[in-house]
Amino acid sequence: MKRGCFQRPESNIDAVSKLLTFFRVGSVDAWTARYGLANVAYRHSPKFKSSEFALATWLRLGEIEAEREECADFSESRFGHAIGKVRGLTREPIVEALQQTAKLCNEAGVALVLVQPLPKTALSGAAWWLTPRKAVIQLTARHKSVDHLWFSFFHEAAHILLHSKKGVFFDETNDNGAEQEQEANEWASSNLVPKSAWKQFVATSPRRAHVVRAFAEEQGIAPGIVVGMLQHKGLLPWTHLNFLIVRLTWNS
Repeated sequence: MKRGCFQRPESNIDAVSKLLTFFRVGSVDAWTARYGLANVAYRHSPKFKSSEFALATWLRLGEIEAEREECADFSESRFGHAIGKVRGLTREPIVEALQQTAKLCNEAGVALVLVQPLPKTALSGAAWWLTPRKAVIQLTARHKSVDHLWFSFFHEAAHILLHSKKGVFFDETNDNGAEQEQEANEWASSNLVPKSAWKQFVATSPRRAHVVRAFAEEQGIAPGIVVGMLQHKGLLPWTHLNFLIVRLTWNS
């Protein structure tokens, strides 16, 4: 209701009817079959477990947005080429960068949607297939920082390129999930910063802003991404160089 999907129900029966219409299913059993397993590879905090119902609602909101996007048929080569261009866009103002990223993704057969997280959801993004020819990357920007947003984008792109279109990946239930999540993390990291360059950079124990800025300039990416990677890998305290990370806000 708060997202404007339907008006306040007049009764419990009306509530069920409106919910089934929103999810585009004919019964509760049909909802369980389609959404109950949350057929999606998603990245979320290992310390929290998303509510099944909140997750399904968030996914449906993304599905509605993805259906509106006009995309070419998916092309692995075009999407790989788009990823290279997106890397450079991380230096641009976030609104313009996301608009250009969405355009590049659409041309490669991928819908890019940002859907504000719901209460009881603890995930950063999802990758799934709307049709065999149209993939979806859905992001939450839950950490409200550019470095997390871009890493999540590259992480979900890895799922699109590396993993099965029919895969179900749950960190807490799928034994294969941890391996594939790690693979997606490594792919995202190495595509943002090549391993050889990263190894040489961290060997210098970088902790000063001008050093981080110079390396980011050399790599053609936003300095905040470098800070975020250093912090995540325990090479920089979480309290250091945060002024290089651009913060985000959701418009009401």
